[in-house]
Amino acid sequence: MSDPSVETFAVGHCLVARVSGEMDFVTEPVLRPQFKELIARAGRFIVLDLSGVSFCDSAGLSLLIGAWKQAEPSGVVLVLACVPEHLRRVLQMTGMDQILRVFNTVANARAVFGC
Repeated sequence: MSDPSVETFAVGHCLVARVSGEMDFVTEPVLRPQFKELIARAGRFIVLDLSGVSFCDSAGLSLLIGAWKQAEPSGVVLVLACVPEHLRRVLQMTGMDQILRVFNTVANARAVFGC
């Protein structure tokens, strides 16, 4: 099992958060408060860089959806970038790729938001 980590850095009015490790039912209790804090301290935009995610189950997907739902009413735009192929397939199969905006790179996401 790979312990999860979230590394953040600010670029303009974007907060980029690189998530690494597994996103599953075991790591969800560790990641959920970290995502909640990201949203609380973010400016207007959060880019979740998922390039380091090695595994994601339904609890991990629920975590992403929950973060997006929490961000929306706060006026924070949360998007995904660098989504590994296995997770991209899950997003497509569940239709969540129609709700969560997915970018190929962090730079692409930042460019859309002018950061």
